[in-house]
Order: sequence, then structure tokens, then C-alpha cells
Amino acid sequence: MKKNIAIVAGGDSSEVVVSLKSAAGLYSFMDKERYNLFIVTIVGQIWQVELTETEKLTIDKNDFSFNLDGEKTKFDFAYITIHGTPGENGILQGYFELIGLPYSCCGVLAAALTFNKFTCNQYLKGFGVKVAESIVLRAGQSILEQEVAEKIGFPCFVKPNVGGSSFGVTKVKSIEQVQPAIATAFAEGEEVMIEAFMSGTEITCGIYKTKNKTQVLPVTEVVSENEFFDYDAKYKGQVQEITPARISASLTERVQKLTSAIYDILGCKGIVRIDYIISEGEIINLLEVNTTPGMTTTSFIPQQIAAAGLDIKDVMTEIIENENI
Repeated sequence: MKKNIAIVAGGDSSEVVVSLKSAAGLYSFMDKERYNLFIVTIVGQIWQVELTETEKLTIDKNDFSFNLDGEKTKFDFAYITIHGTPGENGILQGYFELIGLPYSCCGVLAAALTFNKFTCNQYLKGFGVKVAESIVLRAGQSILEQEVAEKIGFPCFVKPNVGGSSFGVTKVKSIEQVQPAIATAFAEGEEVMIEAFMSGTEITCGIYKTKNKTQVLPVTEVVSENEFFDYDAKYKGQVQEITPARISASLTERVQKLTSAIYDILGCKGIVRIDYIISEGEIINLLEVNTTPGMTTTSFIPQQIAAAGLDIKDVMTEIIENENI
């Protein structure tokens, strides 16, 4: 009997559009002969399963089921592809834990920790992972431009502390740009991170682990045509994505080993993507950990899976069948 799989998309942040594209990608990747696939959208209090473009049924939040023609349909597995709250920060994971539904990604603690960039970076710093100098501002807090200049320097990045897809991010080059950039970032969330600029080569590396194996994927080099890897670079093609990255075999191996170590330190599950900057002297600096990475057909993970010579359909099956590591 086929398992019912919910591909859970939507969310309450600016990334909802990206999430829906990832859901369409996942729907195309998964084995339809093996699974019954349903896209479920969660936007605020509206939880729906999309049977067709026009037919949408309400999800019963008591057990994450829906009724079709008087018959209750329950899910066997949820693949979370919400970028942002509530699917990337542990909230949805906690709900699935409570109702006993297996799901695709990190548990509550790892999801919450990685979603908060400042907290995650400070935590990993304690394990010897190199990160940029940074300051966090919470709602109601402010900072003088001079303090940013002294502690962080220019250029620097001002961004929402929780969020993704480069929404609300500004590359600040002078003291006059500090306060407008902070206001832009606060418009996306309640915490703002001011982070020192790191010069070097930007790379990203995917990984997943199951009960039976560790699969670290090839490294991708990111060459943005823009000031940084912003929304237009990510989703409008204003970027070169080179897989495998143009770095030495020894550096590639170091990046992959670090990626595996971070995955274990955080207690990750499912597919994770970790972004880095390689600075002078082949120093590997962590940018951020993505526990629900983009899964559109052009996203990094599908590219890396293909470069590794793997079939993405098989990878999806491995994730679904090995949810309990």
C-alpha cells in the first residue's frame, strides 16, 4: 500500500513564494509509483491540502488529516519545505512530534538553533568553527553608528537574524547607511544581526545522513554578479553556480569534513546545506546552516545531487524511509 506523503509548504515570512517553488520541485522529484503525494500549505491559521489548483480541503489540526468524500485521509510522513516560520524554526517540528508524525528534517532544538543565525554561530564558535564578528539587536534595542564602525567595521552586512532568501539584507559601506539598513532588517523580523564582511570565495555544501550512510555532496562555488548573493542572484539567475567548486581537492575534503562535523554537533537530520566563505590562506568561515534548503529544480541541492551521480528520486526515498536515524 502506498504511503501518503505531505509536502508541507507556505509559511508566514517573505519566503512563502520560494517555499511553494520548492514544493513543486519536491513533487517532481519524488517517486509517484511508491507514494501518494499531496502539497499541504500552511499560511497563518489556514492549513489546506491542494488536490487540484482549484480544489483545496481544510487540514484538521488535531491529527493533520483531511476528509475527502466523508473519508478521513491521514499522512504517513511530512516533508517540510517551509523556508522561515513555522517550518524552519522548530515550531512545526514540535507539532509533528506531539501528534507522532515522522518528518523530513531536523528536530525542534536543531531547527530553532540554526534558524537564529547569531545564536547558531556563537554556539558553533565554541567548537572551533570560524565565524564573522557580529552584534545582535533585539526589538526595542538600538546602536550608535560609531559603535558599529568600531566593533564591526565597513563594509558589513545588516540582516534579519531569523529569515532567509536575503530578504531585508543590506551591504553597508558607510556610517550613513547603518540606521536605514537596521530599519530595513527590522521590517523583516524582531532581531537584527550586524555582521562583519568576509572577503573570499563563497561556497556551499549539502549533506544528509540516514541510518545506513553519510552522504556529503559536492561543493558548489557561488559567484554573484551583484554586490552579494542577494534575492535576485538566488532566484533570477544573476549568479554563476559552479559544481564542483574551483578549489583544491584537499580544501574540498576539509569543507566536507567540517560540514559533516557541524551536522553532528547540531544533531541535524535530513538534507542540510551549509554556506561558507573561504578567505585568504584557505580559512573556512561559516556563513550559515540551512536545515530546509531550497529544493526548486535549479536549487543547489538538486545540482549537487546530480553532480554526485545520484538519482534525486532515490535520495528522496532514502530521506522518507530513514526518518528515524
